[in-house]
Amino acid sequence: MDESAANPSPSPGPVDRRDVLRLVGLAGLAGLLAGCQSQSAIPDPVWPNDLQVTRPPTAPPIPVPPRPMPQPGPGPGAVVTVPDGVIRRLQWTRSGIARPRDINPLGRVSRITVHHEGVTPFSATGQDMVAARLEQVRRAHVNGNGWADIGYHYIIDPAGRVWEGRSIRFQGAHVSGQNENNIGVMCLGNYELQSPTSQTTTRLDRLLGDLMRQYRVPINRVFTHRELDKTACPGASLQRYMNTTRARGGRLAIALADTDLVSTLA
Repeated sequence: MDESAANPSPSPGPVDRRDVLRLVGLAGLAGLLAGCQSQSAIPDPVWPNDLQVTRPPTAPPIPVPPRPMPQPGPGPGAVVTVPDGVIRRLQWTRSGIARPRDINPLGRVSRITVHHEGVTPFSATGQDMVAARLEQVRRAHVNGNGWADIGYHYIIDPAGRVWEGRSIRFQGAHVSGQNENNIGVMCLGNYELQSPTSQTTTRLDRLLGDLMRQYRVPINRVFTHRELDKTACPGASLQRYMNTTRARGGRLAIALADTDLVSTLA
């Protein structure tokens, strides 16, 4: 016997509207849940403000060491002194170093070079006139040549006075390419056209002797400008005097006879 025939299904009765709505709601919920599960691998949106931007690290700037300013010289541990009787710089100019970054330490003194001014003959002995002439030289060196300061360390005038020029702490500008460790001494005037006064030569010998003793510079390391470079400086007449005073029996050589600074003389 067919069980379906033996047990016929009862005929459906009228459908309740609320049951239909419940069935539709359940089906929609099931579909929604199935949809969320199927999309579970898709990440939530990320808004621009939430982005974690990875930037390469910024390299720190390479430090540029400042150019060292000139240190006091001459030579490590040396005491800077100005020979007795020298008229200090402040007595003829209030101007300091015009270009501090263009000036270097003198270093340990190993030689001395003698010059003349070489412009026009100069025989004035008044202190005010000498001071004015020195200021002209300084301005010519700074404004005309573009140097940091007057080129010479010491200047001797026709009256035999010694004036402080560029500080002995710093290299001068008096022998091209050979200013390192070199003290510059200049005699005012043009000794191609005039002869040095006795006051000038006497004080020149004394100043050179003082500097030689102080810095242990031997007599064969005391030069004139023309002996180091192609120039007429210090002029014919002053060159003749320097040849004489440095030679055996000369005033400078005799003044240093009690030292070993003239031992190189024949």
